Amino acid sequence: MPTERTSSGDPARTLQLLWRDPSTNRRRGPRRGLSIDAVVDAATAIADAEGLDAVTMRGVAKELGVVPMTLYTYVPSKAELLDLMLDAAYARMPRTGTAGQPWRQRVTAVAEENKALYERHPWAAAVSTARPPLGPGQMSKYEHELSGLDGLGLSDVEMDDCLTHLLTFVQACARADADVRAVRHDSALDDQQWWELNAPLLARVLDENAYPTAVRVGAAAGAAHGSAYDPAHAYSFGLQRVLDSFAALIGRSADVKTPTSPHGPDVTAP
Repeated sequence: MPTERTSSGDPARTLQLLWRDPSTNRRRGPRRGLSIDAVVDAATAIADAEGLDAVTMRGVAKELGVVPMTLYTYVPSKAELLDLMLDAAYARMPRTGTAGQPWRQRVTAVAEENKALYERHPWAAAVSTARPPLGPGQMSKYEHELSGLDGLGLSDVEMDDCLTHLLTFVQACARADADVRAVRHDSALDDQQWWELNAPLLARVLDENAYPTAVRVGAAAGAAHGSAYDPAHAYSFGLQRVLDSFAALIGRSADVKTPTSPHGPDVTAP
């Protein structure tokens, strides 16, 4: 389960910081040129290199070459800092231009953008956003991503449901990918080496006649993917199933044959 979550700090102060309310700049740190953006960039660099647990006010201050108390004139705690970090990451995400493309390509682009986000910032996949940071980065991201589902005859609630389902899937894949990487790093073995080491031990205790389907399917999957779990295959296979489920929902819409979206007449293409 995620150990960090957004919107856990002081809500009024967080929104002031996220939207750069001028009142947040009344107090200045002793170092000339230090800013909220500089603090966020330093914290993000630490998280990218060492993980979110390494992000502390003391550690960020050291990265910036100031005493820890200086940071508190910019950001009150790590809780607010986390919201700023994630919102900044959202704001910097490349936005793929997909106007006029079939809806599957638009939605796939959204998935790929989020996958790329987690590859750039692996720590972001482990953060719970059940209460998202309501900053300009988050809102710009949401507006952009909804455009991939607009004009398909879905209700507003269905659009939000589909986007939530898609983003939850991508985040889950990113977490699983991170787990696989961590296991390989900690064990100093790739999957093939691990199976070669453990297969003889398993063969001694496993009665194949007791689990015929599991043995057959497991062997086939292992041979096909080179391991019990292949993150790249899981993502590509799962994304297609997500798109198929959207197609079923879109197909039931009475308005889907008369799209009014600016994306063009091919929005209903499978």
